[in-house]
Amino acid sequence: MPNYAIILAAGKGTRMKSDLPKVLHKVAGISMLEHVFRSVGAISPKKTVTVVGHKAEFVEQVLAGQTEFVKQTEQLGTGHAVMMAEPVLEGLEGHTLVIAGDTPLITGESLKHLIDFHINHKNVATILTAEAANPFGYGRIVRNDNAEVLRIVEQKDATDFEKQIKEINTGTYVFDNARLFEALKNINTNNAQGEYYITDVIGIFREAGEKVGGLYAQRF
Repeated sequence: MPNYAIILAAGKGTRMKSDLPKVLHKVAGISMLEHVFRSVGAISPKKTVTVVGHKAEFVEQVLAGQTEFVKQTEQLGTGHAVMMAEPVLEGLEGHTLVIAGDTPLITGESLKHLIDFHINHKNVATILTAEAANPFGYGRIVRNDNAEVLRIVEQKDATDFEKQIKEINTGTYVFDNARLFEALKNINTNNAQGEYYITDVIGIFREAGEKVGGLYAQRF
């Protein structure tokens, strides 16, 4: 089955205190978004959808003619951002990579490995995870005694025990395309941020008895 990709590039990056969209800040001479787009090329996506929002016209200039753009006019969370891609990808069979446009250090090799792991393990969803010495601010990967992924809990929603978990969510996933958009219809904003979290679909899949995996990133 074909691969697809959704790049999330709509955020303001308010903590950077810059007029430039976060994804357009440069690393090693090119924007973070271009680094991500190049890495995504390693999975040879049949369609790539880039979700834009804040100063969309500047972001679109960087990847003009190389991707389809959809707009997130309100910043209502990562789940809401992915929903914006549904008109382009709905009804298609395949595997969909979801990646943040501000993760320039994730390599194409890592993404190819993630796709292969997802397919070989017949998962409905696979998360690229990593270990952080200081995990503050990141979503934590909650596993059961059999090391199976149960859910992802965001920093602001985590219990004191969950905040001690060192395994974090890198914000990079592969989903069964059709199941992704079905699950997104069931997420809500009942959380500390009042946003639609893409991470909530993991719990939805688990509750439905579907297989979710987590692949540890060697380089992040």
